[in-house]
Order: sequence, then structure tokens, then C-alpha cells
Amino acid sequence: MSDARETWVALSALQHLLFCERQAALIHVEQLWREDVNTALGRLLHERVDLPGHDARPGRRVERAVRLGCSRLRVSGRADLVEYHPDPASATGWRPYPVEVKRGRRKSHDADAVQLCAQALCLEEMHGVDVPEGALFHGAEHRRQAVLFDARLRARTEEAIARMHELLARRCVPVVPRAPKCATCSLEPMCLPQVTAGQRSVSEHLRRMVEPVDP
Repeated sequence: MSDARETWVALSALQHLLFCERQAALIHVEQLWREDVNTALGRLLHERVDLPGHDARPGRRVERAVRLGCSRLRVSGRADLVEYHPDPASATGWRPYPVEVKRGRRKSHDADAVQLCAQALCLEEMHGVDVPEGALFHGAEHRRQAVLFDARLRARTEEAIARMHELLARRCVPVVPRAPKCATCSLEPMCLPQVTAGQRSVSEHLRRMVEPVDP
């Protein structure tokens, strides 16, 4: 077994983690996966986007399916698109601008923004330049949403990476109560939150029964 310190977190795990820690652990610790209509549509969308290549557009250069990594945080993966915008202040003359493609609409939580910010942290280490902004492209809306990588989002991203490292190192699958979002999760039939959450309650009850009682 490899040293836990050598384990790298997948960029995609961060979106899973912030949606549900149990889902993230089932996928990235237990290596479980189940496809439904939504995940199949998302996979087909990314199969079109994730073909490696590049092209030049007015005022920018675009790279597709870009491999990324950050040794400081031990996180790696692939960016859907990275645009390189001309910037005389950069040593290379270009500044990266990551773009993450999502099939649905913009979300009320920040899971997608954290995943995108992690891409920016990788690009900063790889290119030695600041990456202050990127974008989420929502397929259902056919619209970009600019994302600023401010101090709060960067801290949130590094916290998520550290938490995912913890789950991987401990081989831990957290127990969570059933929530409305469970109905949209493709892993719900394997996760069984209504059962596992109940097991936690039973375990706690049994533990209290066998604990010595103080006089």
C-alpha cells in the first residue's frame, strides 16, 4: 500500500465532497460508481469537451483537456478548457483563465467554484503566475459565470482539499442523514442513507448501554 502522504486528491473529488462527503468517499475511497440519466448526460457533454487540442481565437489561445497538478496541495486532474489571455505583466506573456463546463444550471452552493479554484491553484504553481479569475459555463443556460478567486474561496478550496486527504488517508466513509439532495444522487441505491444513519443511532445506543455508570 502506498504511503498516505503520497496520495493525491482528484480535482473532481472536491465537487463530490462539497455536495456530500459520503458520496465523495464512496466514489474515491470505495471506488463505487453508478450511472443514471444525469451522470450519463454529463459524461457525454464532457466527452465532447475533453478531446485534447488547442485553437486560437481573437485575443486568446484555448487549450482543451489540460492536465493539471499542484505538488504543494497534492491535487491533480484535468481542466475542461484553459484560455490563455495576453498579459504583458506575465513572464510568459500569457495569463491562464480556467473554464469549467457544467451540464445544468448554476448552483446555490459553491462546490463548482471550489473545483474551479483548485484548477487555478494548479495553474498558478505550473506557470508561476497569479490566476485571479476563471469561469463556469452552464450548459442549460448557455452562459458563463465569472468566478473571482478571492481569499475566502481560496481558503475554502484548501480546506476541502485537506478534508479529502483526510478521508483518503483514513479510508473513511462518513455516515450522513438522509437529505432532499439524496433523491438526485446516482449512488443513493448503494449509499442507503436512511439505513446507515439509523445504524449510527443504534451503535450509539448500544455504546451507552455498556458504558459503566458513575456512582
